[in-house]
Amino acid sequence: MTKVDILIDGCEVLQPDFSILHDAVILIKDGVIVKIVEKSELDSSYTGELTIEGDGKLAIPGLIDAHTHATQTLLRGSVVDEMPMIWARILVPFESSIKPEEVYAGAMLFCLENIKAGITTFADAGGTHMAEVCKAAITTGMRAIITRSTMDQGEFIPDSMKDSVDVAIAKTEALYHAFHGAANERIQVWFGLRQLLTTTPALAEAISIRSKELNTGVHAHLAEHFDEVSYSLTNYKMRPAEWFDHYGLLGPNFIGAHSIKLSDGEIELLRDRDASAVHCPVSNLRSHGFSKTPFMVTRGLTIGLGTDGASGMRLDMFELMRLLKNAMQARYGIEINDPIVLPLMAVFKMATMGGARAVMQEKHIGSLEIGKKADVVLLAIKSLHLSPTADLPKTMVLAAGPSDVNDVIIDGQCVLKDRHFLQFDEDEIRVKAGEALLGVGKSAGLRLPSVYTQ
Repeated sequence: MTKVDILIDGCEVLQPDFSILHDAVILIKDGVIVKIVEKSELDSSYTGELTIEGDGKLAIPGLIDAHTHATQTLLRGSVVDEMPMIWARILVPFESSIKPEEVYAGAMLFCLENIKAGITTFADAGGTHMAEVCKAAITTGMRAIITRSTMDQGEFIPDSMKDSVDVAIAKTEALYHAFHGAANERIQVWFGLRQLLTTTPALAEAISIRSKELNTGVHAHLAEHFDEVSYSLTNYKMRPAEWFDHYGLLGPNFIGAHSIKLSDGEIELLRDRDASAVHCPVSNLRSHGFSKTPFMVTRGLTIGLGTDGASGMRLDMFELMRLLKNAMQARYGIEINDPIVLPLMAVFKMATMGGARAVMQEKHIGSLEIGKKADVVLLAIKSLHLSPTADLPKTMVLAAGPSDVNDVIIDGQCVLKDRHFLQFDEDEIRVKAGEALLGVGKSAGLRLPSVYTQ
């Protein structure tokens, strides 16, 4: 007998070319996919320490949220339908008031919501007390790329949230040495720049140098809004992407979150430097406008998708895919009668391989292939909105959602089976997060008009 850790028996498998392998078996051992084969071709000697019934399920790669803020989960209900400036009135008091134990409680809730939505990897652009986010990701089994919020200037930013260049570098290095490579390398620590407006040239240059020395990445908000572009042009005579490039930050290890207000030349620059853009369709359409995604795709730029955190939406990558597809159709397709200005499966690629490339892990995650990390999501597809269908992959993108996520495997460990967590009491974690929401809400002076924490 040949024993593996997990045997997924008789599922449909979404292959890298988006074709379907029917009635297949996936074998997982030591955290890696070791075989994907039609059931009829499998040697009967294989057995699994854990066998997962795959009938009526579609196996897809774990989804990748390439730009988020775990800490802001506790801002649910506090940032929507609010007048400017939300940054100054809400986010700054929140981040300057939150306690480590509140961050951990919110991050645990954040991780569990991710898992139940089929998101197995997240890239956090930083907040406060990020060691607690690392601990939550380790505890829940998630794969995470984590930075700490780094600022050394900026209007409305209190001194307590600013660091000198040396201190900023030292704090990120401390986080790096404590957690980078932890939990079988599920945790990666990158450098973060909150945004151009809160970064001096000295800090930008220092992070560029040190990130390369440590062979890690840089995660920043890029070309998110007009104020950023105006500030960069006024103070530096450069557009934002040009400014980042001037200080050596653009490269394969760079994520530019949002990437909305980019010129065509900046898009070419990002492509030439092999940097990545990450779109956040919900927050972008609410506050920033339309991205130039079809142009970016034609230019070969790596694009990932991000939720931008749970403060203004649920953590749902399927919703992001549909929203981006339809937004690009409305903005660019209708006026020229082009129904495929952004192909449907291209947005799924952004949520998987695009995100994997953005976080520099495309050799390990982002698709279901032999030798890659076993980050596998099983969707229940015997449902009225998914079956029957003439094209299962397209219907999956058009109609699936978190409620269809049945089983989740991360790094070869089954963390969710039949929609139940194997190691956690989600109600307990939810209640603790509610207590944390109430605590930071009061200490930050936020309005809590209809608070619900149970």
